[in-house]
Parts: sequence; structure tokens; C-alpha cells
Amino acid sequence: MSTNLTKQTDFDAIIIGAGACGLMCAVQAGFLGKRVLVLEKNDRPGAKILISGGGRCNYTNLYSSAEQFISDNEHFCKSAFAQWTVEDTISFFETYGIIGKEKTLGQLFPVSDKAKDVVQVFINLCADMGQELWCDTEVRAVEQAADGFIIQAERNGKTQSLSTSKVVMAAGGLPIPKLGATDLGLKTARNFGMKITETAPALVPLTITGKDQGWYEQLSGNSIFCRVWNDRISFEENILFTHWGLSGPAILQISSYWRPGELIYIDLLPHQNIIELIQQEREENGKKMLLNYLSGLFTRKFAEAISDRLPADKNLASLSKTDLENINELIHQFKVKPAGDKGYDKAEVMRGGVSTDELSSKTLEAKKVPGLFFGGECVDVTGWLGGYNFQWAWASGYVIAQSL
Repeated sequence: MSTNLTKQTDFDAIIIGAGACGLMCAVQAGFLGKRVLVLEKNDRPGAKILISGGGRCNYTNLYSSAEQFISDNEHFCKSAFAQWTVEDTISFFETYGIIGKEKTLGQLFPVSDKAKDVVQVFINLCADMGQELWCDTEVRAVEQAADGFIIQAERNGKTQSLSTSKVVMAAGGLPIPKLGATDLGLKTARNFGMKITETAPALVPLTITGKDQGWYEQLSGNSIFCRVWNDRISFEENILFTHWGLSGPAILQISSYWRPGELIYIDLLPHQNIIELIQQEREENGKKMLLNYLSGLFTRKFAEAISDRLPADKNLASLSKTDLENINELIHQFKVKPAGDKGYDKAEVMRGGVSTDELSSKTLEAKKVPGLFFGGECVDVTGWLGGYNFQWAWASGYVIAQSL
């Protein structure tokens, strides 16, 4: 393997990572007449964009605001969202032929349902504006130099040293290593003495082990609309039983707020009262067996499973006050103590990251290291499921571009 001498680039900045943040930053810099070089580890840009939303890309959320984001500093993202709004995202993509259609809970997808159309917008714009994109290029290190930074990168079997005055770290987080996820952003921040907020998988399925595992396994494939909550927050969406535990939108959402050892609670009949429903039914048909009644509210398979924990051999008229209390607790406060989560391989995003204390909220420039910027998933700003993290990526890319 050969090594090139340090190359003084004629770019205004080098962006590391051709994901949502890096691509938006490159395009917005181009609009301002600035020329950038984007370095991407994968063989093509936008790897996570391409798989998002099942390959359809929910590229923003109509209800996006600071309230849907987790961070040690809940106010940090407000400045970026004021500079680049949801309306800006919609207008930007409409300008280049991506018309949005709303699906569940404000999620906006291209009418084509093709994530590749979103990526192609950036590829075309970068080409039109002369922004350079190097794929199959792995950055090994970012080092400070007298007049800026030296980036050590491997490309075409050669290690190149690139000199630049400004660096944008848009290398993403740790989820989905098979798509090239690395700890480069976190490692770079640590090397420059910056604090890291503890990281963990987020928007991730939860696992059940031990004596309860078999109970969940028998329900694999069952999906139920529920309210899922803990002492921090609640979500109303579907949960999905799997052979290893729980998944589905509501579980992914609550996972970002769950910590090992904690319980989560599930209301299996939100907006209804099981005791009132049973009392109404037994006035008309008290001889109906509890199992048969529950089979009308849930799938037969699920009714049989929860009946293991209830007096299923009784008819509705025979249910005692204690029976009703037990049914009420099981249906409306179903307790789950996850063993863990499915890890970064199955996580949508990473919680935590470069501490917001280290960055300017207005520019996302490192306070201790002028000329070094962090955006997107590697920053301690984590959104809910449903397009929110894309909105942060676009906004942070835009904000950074204004200072290059």
C-alpha cells in the first residue's frame, strides 16, 4: 500500500459521510458558491436513505419540532429547526420533483415510494454544482494542522493525506454496521478532547428471555394497536410480537426511553374500559365464556395466550370482583420487563453522541476546535420514529453549510 504526500485541496471544506446530513450540506454549500469534497466509505451515497421506510424513505414529518427529540439539552436543536423548517424540506424536495404524500402520523413519503429518487436529487445537484464525491473512501483519522486539518483517507488502495481548512463530520452513528456504520464521528470528537453523551441503540426491538420467552414466541406475528408507556412518555401505535420479544412502531418508540432493568407497560385496549365492556356484554349474554369474549376483542391466538393468566374457564356472569380487577390490570397495565434490545444491527438510530455542550447550537461548530463541525446522527440529538431524524439531518446539514 502506497502513501501520497499531503495534498493541499482547493475545496472550501471536506465533508465526511454522504448520508442525509452530508449530502444536504454539500448541496447547500454549493448554493452559496462554496466547493466541497464529500468522502464516503460505501460504494454509493445515501445508504441509509435507500433502506429507510422500507425503501420508500419517510423523508420528514409534518409535526416535527424539538419535542420529538431526545438530548441532554432539549433546547439545542431549536436553533437548527428555526433555520431549516419542515416547510423548507418540503419546498426543497418539491423544487426537484419529489412530491410528498402523508401517511401514518405525519410521515411524508415521495409519491413514487422510491427512496432512490431522494438520493438522486442530491447526486444530480452535486454534479451540476461541481461538488466532488469520492465513494469507496475510508477516513482513518482527522488531525489538526497549523492551517486547518489533515484527513488521512484510504482510496483505491492508497492512503491519502488531504489538507483542508474546514471539516464536516457527518459520518452517522453506530446502527447497521453492514451499511458501513462506524464510530469515526465519536472517535474524532474524543481525539479532540470533546465530551460524548453515553450512546446506546435507539428505535430498536426489545428482547424477552427466561421463563416468559416461550409465551412471546407462541404469539410471533401478532400485531395489536396499543398504548405503551413508562414513567417518561407514552406512545399509541402497533406492537408486534416476535419469537424473541417485541417490535413494532410503539415498541421502537418506547425503546429510546427505556433503560435496562426497567419495566414498560402496555394498554392492550386504549380508549376503552375492559370492565365496562364485560359488564355490558354479560347483561346481554352472561353465559358467554371469557375466552370467547376476548376472542372478539383480539385475535383468537392472542385471546388464548392471555387466557393462560385469566379465569378463562368462567363465563362472564361468574366473574368475581377480583377476577375483573385481574382482567383490568392485565388488559390495561400489561407489564413487560425486557431482557435487553436487539443491538445496533437492528436499531434505526443511535441515542447519545457528541455532547451538545461541545457545539454551537447556531452553527454546529465545535467550540474548542474552530473549523470542525458535527451534524446528523453522531450528535446527541435523537428523534422519534417516522421521519424526524431525517429532518434533523437536513437541518443540521443546512446550518453547517452556512458557516463553511
